[in-house]
Amino acid sequence: MMEINNLPKRKRTRLKEYDYSNSAYYYVTICTQCKRKMFGNIIGSSVKLNQFGRIVEECWQDLQNHYCNCELDDYVIMPDHFHGILIIDNCREGSMTLPNTKRHGLSEIIRAFKSFSAKKINESLNQEKEFHWQKSFYDRIIRNEKELFQIRLYIEQNPLKWEIENELHDNLEI
Repeated sequence: MMEINNLPKRKRTRLKEYDYSNSAYYYVTICTQCKRKMFGNIIGSSVKLNQFGRIVEECWQDLQNHYCNCELDDYVIMPDHFHGILIIDNCREGSMTLPNTKRHGLSEIIRAFKSFSAKKINESLNQEKEFHWQKSFYDRIIRNEKELFQIRLYIEQNPLKWEIENELHDNLEI
């Protein structure tokens, strides 16, 4: 059989046999297509969001209004990617009020976030420039309090690390 394209085969990152609609804390990272810097700049150790970054933030915060089993924790919007902690809580009031209420899973919630935000960003852009998120996303099921603490710290320090890496890169070119 002839291979249609020469793209590398993607490695599955999801746990086999795990139900991603289970109540849990999930850490996600989502990148823009081609790592395009779209959402603002890092100045000092803080993120200064532009209009597209504010759209991403608005869409992230709005997820709880669309998915009653979804809660949000720490997040950061970087110039070309997003990190966030999403909590699926199927015992949350209103999330399972009817016996046959659908449990919304992580992939469905992230798909909606990417769709809502891309649509709003594209409405703001010129017709010739179209915004896309990178296909798929990285996720990790947070297994304990220590890991949650470390991920929250990583999210908080991500803008500072960005600045350090950029300054280091600039110094290497001297």
